[in-house]
Amino acid sequence: MTSVLNVDTIADKAGTGPVGLTKQSAAKALLNYQQNTPTIRNSFNVSSVTDVSTGIATANWTNNFDSANYYPNIMSHSDASELYTTNSTRSTLAGANAVFTTSAHQYLTHNIGGSVIDGYYNTGQYHGDLA
Repeated sequence: MTSVLNVDTIADKAGTGPVGLTKQSAAKALLNYQQNTPTIRNSFNVSSVTDVSTGIATANWTNNFDSANYYPNIMSHSDASELYTTNSTRSTLAGANAVFTTSAHQYLTHNIGGSVIDGYYNTGQYHGDLA
C-alpha cells in the first residue's frame, strides 16, 4: 500500500525548531556567491558575505556551528567565459590558509598559476553540527 504525506512544516516535538536527523547528514549551509562584483546569488544559513580583499571572502553564518571543525566543500571559476575552457580550473582553499570559526568561514580563491583572484562562480556547501 502506498502512503502520501503532505505537510507544510515539520518541527521538533516542542514545535519550536527543526527535527533532528538520525544517522543522516544534510548540508548546514549553502552558498552561491559572485566575488568579482560581490553578490550572493543564493544561500542557506548565510547571513552575509564579507569581501575582504581580492580572492578572499568570509561567509558569515545565520546559525553558528557548534565548533570550528565543520567540513567545507567549495569550488570556483574566474568568469563565465572560462567555464568550459582548460583555463577554467580554479582552486579554492577551504582548509589551508583559511579561517574557521563557529560563526564564519574565510576562504581564499586562486587560479591554476597560484595568483589570488576574485571568483565569478563560488559555490560551497558546509557539513557539521550547528550550535
